[in-house]
Amino acid sequence: MKIQTIDTGFFKLDGGAMFGVVPKTLWGKHQTADDQNRCTWAMRCLLVEEGNRLLLVDTGMGDKQDARFFSHYDPHGEASLLQSIQQAGYSVNEITDVLLTHLHFDHVGGAVQRVSDRLLPTFPAATYWSHRSHWQWATHPNPREKASFLKENFDPLRESGQLQFVDEGGFSVPNVDLMQVDGHTEKMTLPIFRLGDRTAVFAADLIPSSTHIALPWVMSYDVRPLLTMEEKAHLLQKAADENWILLFEHDPVIEAATVETTDKGIRIREKGPLALFL
Repeated sequence: MKIQTIDTGFFKLDGGAMFGVVPKTLWGKHQTADDQNRCTWAMRCLLVEEGNRLLLVDTGMGDKQDARFFSHYDPHGEASLLQSIQQAGYSVNEITDVLLTHLHFDHVGGAVQRVSDRLLPTFPAATYWSHRSHWQWATHPNPREKASFLKENFDPLRESGQLQFVDEGGFSVPNVDLMQVDGHTEKMTLPIFRLGDRTAVFAADLIPSSTHIALPWVMSYDVRPLLTMEEKAHLLQKAADENWILLFEHDPVIEAATVETTDKGIRIREKGPLALFL
């Protein structure tokens, strides 16, 4: 299996929202906020080649929203989804599968592109994978998450016939397992990669960055924060016991880490670029 990160640029989110009840006097030691209290976050995706399958995990924010939308999030950086895929040595037509961990705009926006006046799947040969319960959750959104579920980011996937659901069978990329968690949003899907004698998990928004390792450091965006803490504790303990690699989608600097159990709880043991662990 060949696995590599795909950089789609950076964006900004309110620091208080990203760290929930944790005060700025603490999170400010790890993240620098701008004059609007926004911190910079990555939108890091994964590209996985296994046999005859080329799997993309998440797609970043994309570029089809209007200026008013983007003004809230200040997307920036030189990299884009398609440029990064090309730099990795692939074309959009070679992507066979796109796994969407969930349908919030910063994870699914690049799945659909605007071509003239039409919205079309960015990857014409790919099967797009979601979870049916999450799809229902996103297409009938609650008021708390409604602003994050933008129908133009995912309706064209269903209309194209390229959408399938992981819970209904058919997802069979070798050496890739899937787990669902419900704290951040209903049925977010985390892929687990079996890399010979190593295991890696893409933590998506369960553990969005290395600064979210501590259990109480939970985002205000989560619909069930107490459940997030339980799910995070379970995953971190497994990662510590079995030396799993944690892959961070939103950490602006650190791509991956391993963890260990200490007298202060589970903490980072080693951190750095994904290549350090492979």
